[in-house]
Amino acid sequence: MGMISTLRSVVRFRTYERDRTVRNLSKVANVDDLRAVAKRRLPAGCFDYIDGAAQDEVTAAANVSAFGRYYFRPRVLRDVTSVDTTTTLLGAEVSLPLMIAPTGFDRIAHSQGELAVARAAERAGIPYSLSTMGTRSIEEIAAVNNGRKWFQVYVWRDKPLLKEMLERAARSGFEGIMITVDTAVLGRRERDVRRGFSLPPQIGLGTLIDGVRHPRWTLDFLRADPIQFANVKGSTNVGDGSTPVTLADYINSQFDPSLSWNDIEWFRDHWPGMIMIKGVQTVEDAEIAAEVGLDGVILSNHGGRQLDYAPPPIDLVAPVADAVGGRTSIICDGGVRRGSDIVKALALGADACMIGRAYFYALGAAGEKGVDWVLDFLRSGVEHTMALAGTGSVKELNRDLVEVRDR
Repeated sequence: MGMISTLRSVVRFRTYERDRTVRNLSKVANVDDLRAVAKRRLPAGCFDYIDGAAQDEVTAAANVSAFGRYYFRPRVLRDVTSVDTTTTLLGAEVSLPLMIAPTGFDRIAHSQGELAVARAAERAGIPYSLSTMGTRSIEEIAAVNNGRKWFQVYVWRDKPLLKEMLERAARSGFEGIMITVDTAVLGRRERDVRRGFSLPPQIGLGTLIDGVRHPRWTLDFLRADPIQFANVKGSTNVGDGSTPVTLADYINSQFDPSLSWNDIEWFRDHWPGMIMIKGVQTVEDAEIAAEVGLDGVILSNHGGRQLDYAPPPIDLVAPVADAVGGRTSIICDGGVRRGSDIVKALALGADACMIGRAYFYALGAAGEKGVDWVLDFLRSGVEHTMALAGTGSVKELNRDLVEVRDR
C-alpha cells in the first residue's frame, strides 16, 4: 500500500481527449510540426501544391532560412511585466502586427477553406486577405468576418469582370485591395508538373489510391460542394473551375501580362479604398510605389513560387525602410515561421508581416482549430521574444535590437 500511495502522489494520469483534432494539436510544437501533420493527412498532390515552389525551390527555402542571419541584441533589467503587441497598421489598430496573406484554393486543405481562416483571423484581431482565386466568394467571407478585410486582385484580361469584383468587394466591406504584380506568367512549379495537378483535382487510379490512404480528407472532400473559383463562378468569359484545368494554363490565358505602373490609375478610378501592391522585390520599385502614393508595399516573392532565386523579403526590409519608411506601409511576406521572425522584421523597419504557408499547413493539419492554434502560437512567440529581448511594446522595436551575422 505504501508503494501505491507513493505512486499516486507523483503520477498524474492524463485525461483522455476524445476530440482527435485536439489530440493531434496537443503534440504539435511549431509550424514544422503542423507541416508534418498536413503531409500525413493530405493527398500528395494537394500537399505538394501547398508546399511546393518554383523550379529548384531555392527561394522558398531561403525565405525561411534568411531569418537565421539576424541575431538579437537583448537588453536586460527592463520591466517587461506587460508586453504590448498592439500597433497601428494601415490607419487602424491591430492586436498583432500580422496579416493573413491571400492563398488560392484553400478548400483543397479543408472543406471550410477560406471561411475557417477568415473566422480565425477575426478572432485573432488581425486583417484577413481573400485571393481572387479563392474557393469561397467575397460575399461568403463578408458573412463570417466582420473584421478588417482586404481583397487580393490579379489583373485579368477581362476588365469588366475585374471591375465587377472590385464593386462586390466594396459593397462587402473590404477596406483595401492588394494588386499582385509578380505573375506576368505563372512560375514553373515542378511538383505540380510531376503530379499533373489540376483544379479541381481529377479523379484517376492514383487519386483513388491516394484517397483510400487519406480517408479523413477524402470524406471531407466528398461531402462538400465541388471546388470552384468562387469569385468568377458563373462567368461566361473565364473558366470557374467547373472543369479541370492546370493552374499554369488558366493564369497564362486569363491574366493580363501587360500590367504596368500606368494601370494604377485604372484601379484608383474603380476602387474607393486603400491600395497596396504585392510582389515588390527591389528598393527601386518600392520607391516608385511611394512616389505614386500607394498605401503600402508588400515585400514578397510569392513564397518562392514565381521567380526562383528572387531575394528573401526579410533582406529587403531594412533597405526599403531606409528608402520609403514613413511614406508608405511596409509588409514583409515570406518565410515567417515563428513570432521571433515577426519581431525581427519589425525591428528592421517593417510595419507588419504576412503569413501564407504557416496557416495553410495549419488548415490542412487541423482545420479551423489548426488556424487558431498557429495564430496563437505566433502571438505568444512575439510576446515571448519581446520579453526576453527587453522590449515592452511594438513601438519600441528598432534596429538596435538586431544584428546581421554571416553564420
